[in-house]
Amino acid sequence: MRNWKKLLVSPSTSIIETMKNIDQTAAQIALVVDDDFRLLGTVTDGDIRRGILRGISLDDQVSKVMNKNPITMKKGASKQEIKRLFQEKKLRQLPILNQNNQVVDVIFSDVLFDSVSVDNWVVLMAGGLGTRLRPLTENIPKPMLTVGTKPILQTILESFIEHGFHQFYFSVNYKREMIKGYFGDGLKWGVSIQYLDEDQRLGTAGALSLFPEKPTKPIIVMNGDILTKVNFQQLLQFHEENDSVATMCVREYQHQIPYGVVRTEGTRLCSIEEKPIERYFVNAGIYVLNPEVLELIPKNTYFDMPSLFELLIKMQKKTNVFPIREYWLDIGRIPDFEKANLEFAEVFE
Repeated sequence: MRNWKKLLVSPSTSIIETMKNIDQTAAQIALVVDDDFRLLGTVTDGDIRRGILRGISLDDQVSKVMNKNPITMKKGASKQEIKRLFQEKKLRQLPILNQNNQVVDVIFSDVLFDSVSVDNWVVLMAGGLGTRLRPLTENIPKPMLTVGTKPILQTILESFIEHGFHQFYFSVNYKREMIKGYFGDGLKWGVSIQYLDEDQRLGTAGALSLFPEKPTKPIIVMNGDILTKVNFQQLLQFHEENDSVATMCVREYQHQIPYGVVRTEGTRLCSIEEKPIERYFVNAGIYVLNPEVLELIPKNTYFDMPSLFELLIKMQKKTNVFPIREYWLDIGRIPDFEKANLEFAEVFE
C-alpha cells in the first residue's frame, strides 16, 4: 500500500522537485495542497511533459503545470461508485476529499483492481541490418549485440516486463534465426512472444501490416536498438489523456552554432548573437498507435514511421509528441555502442 502523504507538495515546489517525487513514489501523480491540506490541483507525468513542450522551465513552480480541476471523490463513496468512476474516466489515481476539500486518501487503480498486468501489445523492431555498426553486425543482428551483460533486445524486453506488459511481437528479418533461437516463445520470461517475419524490408511501419489479427488496444512500437528508462505505462497514459490516434516519443537535441549569428532587416544590422544554442525535438524511435491507424499501412510495401505520421497529419488526425526526459540512447554507431557499455551498469543494474 502506497503512503499517499508522500505525494503531497506545496504550490511553490519546483517542477523538477515534483518530478523527482513522482518518479520516486512510482505513483505517477503529485497532489498540490495548501497549508491546511486542501487540494489545489494535481500533477501527473503528462502534465509535466506538456509543460516541457510549452517551454516552461523545470525550475518554475509546480502551480504552473498543475491541473486545477482534477477528478476527485468525497469520502464515504462506495467501492462500486469508485470502480465505476475509474472505468468511465480511465483513471490511474483518484484523490479522496472530506467536506472541507482536504485530502484524506488516494485510491490507485492497480490496488483497486488487484492487477498491474498491461494487455497492450508491444512491437519491437529487430529486423534492421545494422550497417553503421559493422563489423560488429557482420555475424549477429544489431539487437543481439551484448551491452553490459545481455543482448540489447533482452534489456528492452525486461524493461517492458517491469511495467506489466506481457504480449510481444518481434519484427525480424536479418539473421532472424538467432533472435528466434534466443527468445523462443517468451516462456523463459513468463510472457508471450510472436514474430512478424519480413521476407523483404518493410520499414518501421510496414512490418505492422503482418499482424495475424487486429489489436483491440493501442500498441507500443519501439526500435530494437534503443536503451531507455522511459516508464511505458506513463507513455500509454499520456497517449490516452491526450486522445491521440498516434503518439511519437521525442528527445530534445541541442546544437551550438560556432559563429556569431547576425540578425538583419534588409541591409540593416539588428543584432549579433554569439554562438547561440539551437534546440529541436527529434524522433526517439518509440511510438503508440491506435488500432485504426494500422489500416493505413500498405501491405508488402516499404513504409516507415515518419511517412505514417505525415499521412496522419495530412488527414488531420490527432497526433501528439511525448518528450522523453529519462535516459535514452540510440545505438546506431560504434561510439554509441561503446557509450552504452560504459553507462549500462550505472543505469540498468
